[in-house]
Amino acid sequence: MPEIHIRKEGMVGRVTLSRPEALNALTWAMCLEIARALDDWAEDPQVALVILDAEGTKAFCAGGDIAEMYRSGIEGDYDYGRSFWRDEYRMNARLAEYPKPIVSFLHGFVMGGGVGLGGHCSHRIVGESARIAMPECSIGFVPDVGGTYRLAQAPGRLGEYLGLTAARMEPGDALYAGFADHFVPEAEWPALKDALIASGDAGAVAEAARAAPHGKLVDWQTQIDLFFGGKELADIVRALRADGSDFARETRAALERNAPLSMAVTLKMIRRLRGPSLTIRDALELEYRVSYRIMEHGDFLEGIRAAIIDKDRQPKWRHASMEVPEADVDHMLAPLARDALTFRA
Repeated sequence: MPEIHIRKEGMVGRVTLSRPEALNALTWAMCLEIARALDDWAEDPQVALVILDAEGTKAFCAGGDIAEMYRSGIEGDYDYGRSFWRDEYRMNARLAEYPKPIVSFLHGFVMGGGVGLGGHCSHRIVGESARIAMPECSIGFVPDVGGTYRLAQAPGRLGEYLGLTAARMEPGDALYAGFADHFVPEAEWPALKDALIASGDAGAVAEAARAAPHGKLVDWQTQIDLFFGGKELADIVRALRADGSDFARETRAALERNAPLSMAVTLKMIRRLRGPSLTIRDALELEYRVSYRIMEHGDFLEGIRAAIIDKDRQPKWRHASMEVPEADVDHMLAPLARDALTFRA
């Protein structure tokens, strides 16, 4: 069975992820296929818009398929991962800058690479089962695939909170944080897709939209802004430790599970990117600096070992405390010179 189903239907180009047994995790080959389809359809007069969806009930896409990255990385071969990320990030930029509407239908787990695929489109639909997150700090990585672009634009200090804790957003949260545009009940998706295929008119999405269920993030915004305003990672953790609320205790516990270096780098990335001139390419170029180094100089391989390979949930992070030296953070974010990410095919 193919991992991805790409075809034209009526007035649309359609991409359906078809690895439900693997939670539709993206492989390198899938990224390249999607990029080729987008290039083909950009000038095709028969394609008025693009639909992105996925088979199965559990996930739109739970992330990138990192098994091969791990296997190559532990052997000292970092080029495979670098090449995968380079091509994936180019695809992310293509989606964000596409000249035609792209409608993504986001259900179940939408994490990491799934956000990169469905979270930069012009029309992002969430259903009631959607659980959206950037969980990379929990595996010794950093939010990537343009995730820092979304985090930097979130209200207040919400980007820091979501990036560092790896918290999952329900539909109302995703709309509030800027990771989705419309809520449409999943029972109504087949009819909406049929309408899009028949008409090629993305305006049907807004007509189908409903009020989303109330999320929790809007109610937590004041506390998030208070605790995540600290200059350094250690400042945030100290503020949480000094507070006796359930929110502070649960948030601190989430941070203490994650890789200190990843969180410190993520914090600096979000704050460096935040501003009115931010573009998706700015975020992806900065993310690639970290991706390029993460297997050799970060905690990514250890995080994958603990979470996915051995599943002991006992990672041995490079930094034992939240006091991460600034030099270590700066090293991960230093320019790559001739190895920098470009957006040439």
